[in-house]
Amino acid sequence: MTENFDFSKSSDERIVYVRSVDVTDLPVEMQKQAEGTEQLYAVHSEDGARLAIVADRDLAFVLARQNDYAPHAVH
Repeated sequence: MTENFDFSKSSDERIVYVRSVDVTDLPVEMQKQAEGTEQLYAVHSEDGARLAIVADRDLAFVLARQNDYAPHAVH
């Protein structure tokens, strides 16, 4: 038996995107807080607004899920 599955997101699914960010691309005040770290991870909404910046990729995914978002990696 073959059944079609709709892979499009449901209307109630909230998606965020996780991507790496070079610390040198951040404002100076944020660079100072990075304390020698070269790369951080940003969580962005579907419209591109930056919601959070965290120390590592795993933490970004955990943060998204804890706030009822479905995280997706952006390379």
